[in-house]
Amino acid sequence: MSQVQEGSFLTLHYRMSGPGGQVIINTFDGQPATLSLGTGELSPAIEQHLMGLEEGTQTVIELEPGEAFGDRQPDMVQWVARKLLNELGDPHEQYKEGDVVQFPTPDGLGSYAGAAIEVREDGAVLFDFNHPLAGQPVTFEVQLIGVL
Repeated sequence: MSQVQEGSFLTLHYRMSGPGGQVIINTFDGQPATLSLGTGELSPAIEQHLMGLEEGTQTVIELEPGEAFGDRQPDMVQWVARKLLNELGDPHEQYKEGDVVQFPTPDGLGSYAGAAIEVREDGAVLFDFNHPLAGQPVTFEVQLIGVL
């Protein structure tokens, strides 16, 4: 049987849920996911828990608060000026609390998400750039279909 190791290519179903059982990602209802270990598709903590598992394994991994996506970082909560939001996106966009907005990375190659927490009268928006599950316990249920 193939075992998960550094650089393995996996075909798997997984369900990730946060505290209170709210499901974040669930592939069991559709096509299985395919991903390579070590490419950042899964958090390093989750990858560590998958190491050594055999093809065909179905298991539930309980991750401690902050283990899956790190602790909440207060400095990741930042005001973004309306002028900058206009340059990065749609100048007519009306932002409101709870909106999740994608921002380009400084190199322009990727993006990261921020959740709007507060909107000021001048149009500036307070965004939380922490992962929604930062500092939270995470349940990761996995069914390993194939390991290459």
